Amino acid sequence: MKYVKVIVCVVVLCLFVLFEASCSERSDSLVVMFWNVENFFDYIDDGKGESDREFSSTGERHWTKKRFYAKCDAVAKTVLWMGDRYGRLPDVIGLAEVENRGVLAWLLSSTLLRKYDYAIVHRESGDRRGIDVALLYRKSVMDTVSTSFRVPYIDGTPMETRDMLHAGMKLKGGRDLDFIVNHHPSKFGGEEESRSRRYAAMGALKDLCDSLSGKDVIAMGDFNDTPDAVQFHMLDGILVNKSDQFHRNGEGTIRYEGKWELIDMFLTTPSLSLKSRMEIVRVPFLMTFEKKHPGEKPLRTYIGPRYAGGVSDHCPIVLIVDFD
Repeated sequence: MKYVKVIVCVVVLCLFVLFEASCSERSDSLVVMFWNVENFFDYIDDGKGESDREFSSTGERHWTKKRFYAKCDAVAKTVLWMGDRYGRLPDVIGLAEVENRGVLAWLLSSTLLRKYDYAIVHRESGDRRGIDVALLYRKSVMDTVSTSFRVPYIDGTPMETRDMLHAGMKLKGGRDLDFIVNHHPSKFGGEEESRSRRYAAMGALKDLCDSLSGKDVIAMGDFNDTPDAVQFHMLDGILVNKSDQFHRNGEGTIRYEGKWELIDMFLTTPSLSLKSRMEIVRVPFLMTFEKKHPGEKPLRTYIGPRYAGGVSDHCPIVLIVDFD
């Protein structure tokens, strides 16, 4: 009986490995995930600014090694949960509000994600808060052909904001795809006062897409505005916003004062739009019940100055692409 159990365990393990390999090598479909992971800082004060100091072991947030590790584990658990939901791990993961490459390296080497073949695309940006966008991708699914980073300009001056990440990828089946990760300027200082900054960011996205004319493009990100904002018209005829219907239905990725707001989106070239669908994902262990309003909202890492143990105030979004 002992040997039978051993054989059964080996067979189950082999089947899992074969299933995972078959999922990784599929070239007829793709699962793309985007998530603003809200202040994903390490716990070390590198002397790089106020936010870096605030989110450190000695800072006012008391962002300790234990709390940082807990957030890494929760992010990894979410990615694995996505794998269970969609039958395969996300092939591509766009992230916003990541402090540095070291955070990503720890996430991929010291959590359950170390068993998988994710690689990193990232560059330190000139953002005032020290946060960047990043891209993770599975090396068994695609290879990097090219990477570039763009900064929006206002009146000829580069903005002190997050870079726009562009990665040209080639799937193992030979198909080329271009991914663009965005985190447009916030409404800090007021919606009217900050609008020009979001216009500049959208203009930079349009220019980049113009340079990729004829290619299949998937743009993703936190646009800090809803799909009905006027600057999205700059992309008319270039990209299709996959979030429009969700917005019209009152659905969203963040929740404030009991109301959902949709600011995290996927936009694709028209040809890819016909082959793809977007989902807003409510991950059960990332949600909490509101006290003042009926319903759930994402559980943040901090609520005001108090540590709450969550991950982000944003829900992740997913784009499923079926090529055939």
